[in-house]
Amino acid sequence: MPENVSFFRNRTELGQPLGADGRPVWAVAVLASVLIFTTVVDVLGNLLVIISVFRNRKLRNAGNVFVVSLAFADLVVAFYPYPLVLYAIFHDGWALGDTQCKVSGFLMGLSVIGSIFNITGIAINRYCYICHSLAYDKLYSYRNTLLFVGLIWVLTVIAIVPNFFVGSLRYDPRVYSCTFAQTASSSYTVAVVVIHFLVPIAVVTFCYLRIWILVIQVRRKVKSEVRPRLKPSDLRNFITMFVVFVLFAICWAPLNLIGLAVAINPPVMASRIPEWLFVVSYFMAYFNSCLNAIIYGLLNRNFRKEYKRIVTSVLAPRLFHTETSRGVTEGLKSKPSPGLNNNE
Repeated sequence: MPENVSFFRNRTELGQPLGADGRPVWAVAVLASVLIFTTVVDVLGNLLVIISVFRNRKLRNAGNVFVVSLAFADLVVAFYPYPLVLYAIFHDGWALGDTQCKVSGFLMGLSVIGSIFNITGIAINRYCYICHSLAYDKLYSYRNTLLFVGLIWVLTVIAIVPNFFVGSLRYDPRVYSCTFAQTASSSYTVAVVVIHFLVPIAVVTFCYLRIWILVIQVRRKVKSEVRPRLKPSDLRNFITMFVVFVLFAICWAPLNLIGLAVAINPPVMASRIPEWLFVVSYFMAYFNSCLNAIIYGLLNRNFRKEYKRIVTSVLAPRLFHTETSRGVTEGLKSKPSPGLNNNE
């Protein structure tokens, strides 16, 4: 049991009931509630994203292939690691064996690293689409896009494998999770934070900064050698993915900063980090997995409309069938414009 658990044990002076692990019952209930909400929204939201892209032709483009890949990365934790974390919460500890712990930790890392690498891929895709529009169609052909996504997942797996040699996938009772242990190795912890967080964040920041500069130039009608492919729908789509990136950075920055602090001197710094701060930063990171689908629905009209169609088809199939038939009839009467973008 970590020394920081004393923070919770001291709460007995206030007469609060404690669980078997020495934490107030209310604190455990809050953690469980947050994770249950995150898991449910994660599963439903990201399934809606994937189904929407496959159903709606306006959403089927190279950029949204990365969006589907990101949704899959978020789903990985909801289907396996999160349920095991909930099991540990309800049983006051890990009781599923070392193999399950390693598998859970591996899938947790697969989701986290896959998410940040896919967000990086999305940023590069948006940068090429807006800032290098003449070469975009050739660079992001259907085949090349699938190769890029495949490369992202290959790099993700390669990035996780060293954990098994360092022995850094362990159960942490503070967060009821089998996850990356920041105290396993100072140098490895620094490498993880730099390669898995700081470098991708720097690449994404560069891409979006260049896009913002170009947007400002276009708005101010500044002459430029680059002739950007910039329509209102492109701008809205860019803003959507920019918000996704900002929320990811906000949710994951505290935990990574704690990792850097611990890496300075693990035996000393690990005990100085307040447990409540570590737990809050961890569950903030967990919470990020359910946010992307919400952002797409709020900021992208085509995603929002497709969400409604899918939910309607489930809750009121007769009404959905009637609206679909009417839409097909109207579509035959008027041929749609071929230039529709994924947010028009």
